[in-house]
Amino acid sequence: MKTLINSAKIVGIGIGVLAVLVTAFFGHRNIPLDELKAKYATEEASSFVSVNGMEVHLRDEGPSTDSIPIVLIHGTGSSLHTFDDWAARLRSDYRVIRMDLPGYGLTGPFPHRDYSLERYVEFLHDFLAELGVEQCVLAGNSLGGGIAWRFTVDHPEMVDKLILIDASGYPSKEESTPLAFKIARLPVVKHLFTFITPRAVVQSSVENVYADKAKVSDALVDRYFELSLREGNRKAFIDKFEAENDTAAYHTIKQIRQNTLVLWGDQDQLIPSERAYQFHHDLPNDTLVILKNVGHVPMEESPDQSVEVVLSFLQKSM
Repeated sequence: MKTLINSAKIVGIGIGVLAVLVTAFFGHRNIPLDELKAKYATEEASSFVSVNGMEVHLRDEGPSTDSIPIVLIHGTGSSLHTFDDWAARLRSDYRVIRMDLPGYGLTGPFPHRDYSLERYVEFLHDFLAELGVEQCVLAGNSLGGGIAWRFTVDHPEMVDKLILIDASGYPSKEESTPLAFKIARLPVVKHLFTFITPRAVVQSSVENVYADKAKVSDALVDRYFELSLREGNRKAFIDKFEAENDTAAYHTIKQIRQNTLVLWGDQDQLIPSERAYQFHHDLPNDTLVILKNVGHVPMEESPDQSVEVVLSFLQKSM
């Protein structure tokens, strides 16, 4: 019995030492918001607007006289910076608005920790109202795409055209899941992720959504990693995967009548291109474009090729 107790003590001490070592090597403090702003909100177009008790980071670029701006919505774990290259091309002719969604980037978490898609649609409506936008071209990637089409269903009068980029929506089984997504779904372990966040996990997750891993630079990984360390974002990342959503909402996609561009990477392992063909089948007025050798984030991995498709769509559907 004494031997068993001693063994249990040794195991306990070993686990304790391991926990200390893991925390020492992989634990990361939150990065102060001012420090993150100094690095990621330095562009002249960066500003903040108060929406529902949050200071939302946004960039509003291009001609202010454009009454139907293009609104760009990023995906899970990302930020408005994922559209940097698109914005640089589009803003010469169009007003371009993008924001860090609640739970990501510099905006930080929802006050009430409700990360349902319904809540995001409400947020987008309030955000656009705060900016005085009555109608827009709405574009979204992944989670942002899911928000975009749901917003279009709920507020069709506010959407002139719709652009869905590897968008979420249909029931789907990933062919390959980013490591951070896997951790966020694991009981117990997911809670450790709020303070133990190895940069390698972030790098692996970004590489997972790229077809060409060579395009995943250190600067790109640093951006994803550092913005994840904004206070509240790691907990929000976990909360988002626990949110309850209407799993039958995709049936309403057929109600959308706006001209829609369905843009997809053929090497998307997170939301495979079969879902692009489902959107194509259900949307009566869509244009489907599948990009070869591109992954889940075409606007970031292949910005020149993907933005040319967008420009062609906008010009043809005028």
